[in-house]
Amino acid sequence: MKNFAIKLVWFTTVYVFVFAALNQINVDLRIIMIHLIGFFLIPYMTYTVLTDNYKTTKTFKDWYEDQPMKTLDEEESE
Repeated sequence: MKNFAIKLVWFTTVYVFVFAALNQINVDLRIIMIHLIGFFLIPYMTYTVLTDNYKTTKTFKDWYEDQPMKTLDEEESE
C-alpha cells in the first residue's frame, strides 16, 4: 500500500473532511453538490485497498515495528 493505494486513502480522507466542513459552514448547496463524487470515491478506495498487491514478511507475532518486543514464541518458551 505504499504506492497508489495509500495516496488514494489520504486523498479520500482529506476529501471527507473538506466535505464535512463545507456542510457545517452552510456553503451554497450547488457547491456541495459538486462534491458528490465521494459516493464513488469511497467505494473505489475500498476496492483498491482490498485488491492491492502489497506483500509483507511480517506476521502478527512480530507486533509493531515502532515498539520492539519479544515475539509470542519467545514469550511462551520462558
